[in-house]
Amino acid sequence: MDLLSAVFREVHFESAGYRWLEMRAPWRIDFDRPELRGVHIIAKGSCEIEFADGSVEELDAGDLVILPRGDMHALRSPGARQMRGVSERRVADDAGSHRHPEPHTVVVCGAFLVGEPDHPALRGLPRAVRVAGENGRPAPWLGPLIEAISAEAHDGGPGSDLVMARLSDAMLLRALRARASTMDHPGWLAGIADPYVAVALEAMHGDLGRQWTLAGLAAAAGLSRAAFAARFSERVGEPAMSYLLALRMQRAKVLLADGETTVAAAARSVGYQSEVGFAAAFKRETGVPPGRYRKMRKHDR
Repeated sequence: MDLLSAVFREVHFESAGYRWLEMRAPWRIDFDRPELRGVHIIAKGSCEIEFADGSVEELDAGDLVILPRGDMHALRSPGARQMRGVSERRVADDAGSHRHPEPHTVVVCGAFLVGEPDHPALRGLPRAVRVAGENGRPAPWLGPLIEAISAEAHDGGPGSDLVMARLSDAMLLRALRARASTMDHPGWLAGIADPYVAVALEAMHGDLGRQWTLAGLAAAAGLSRAAFAARFSERVGEPAMSYLLALRMQRAKVLLADGETTVAAAARSVGYQSEVGFAAAFKRETGVPPGRYRKMRKHDR
């Protein structure tokens, strides 16, 4: 299975639009809505990204940076640390772009939403995924996507939001795929870059109803039980059975939320032969019994 695409669908990434911003120093924009995961493309010039802990990274023309966890941050002109920022909310309320006759910096700012923020694949993601440009230009594979998104954000017409959403999906997938191969931070992305761990992840995501054991996952990966357990924990940042449990509970929540799936059917779908055992595990993970959760979510609909 194509694990990256499968998880992308499971998490329900949804693009939320892009804006073309032209700024002349000094300037600062604060991004403080955690439900939005930021995407920033530096089209011209340079700027700095400052995180909530005070750390700062420099961004140059051609760079793409994605904030997959929704961490609060600010974009600013170099050296504008003490400057009071303009909230991204105010920028979002404007027509869609900011123009300046002689801008120092041009940034295409976008965002995406995550429909399932508790999905275990999101755990361990770095706060920023950066795809660096080359000599002021985007990476070769990224260039055409950025050019198309920038054109729509700068001077779009009817249907631009849909066009940008589809382009953004492709850009996010390619960026995550590119970053996975160099990921040195434990997490799901590092896991799919490991040929043994990736096989186990594909097995879990592809057949949650199977009675998986650590030995069974190790056999699927082609490793001994001990070697697999150590490798999975090292790459993903948590034990395999812990990840499997979280994935099962996440899938169960999605099934129960539709209001049509019974507790017994949800239990079978995620690998539990005993409804009692499933109910105990679900309550332990979520704090409420599955039947009550189903009623709560059905009422919310």
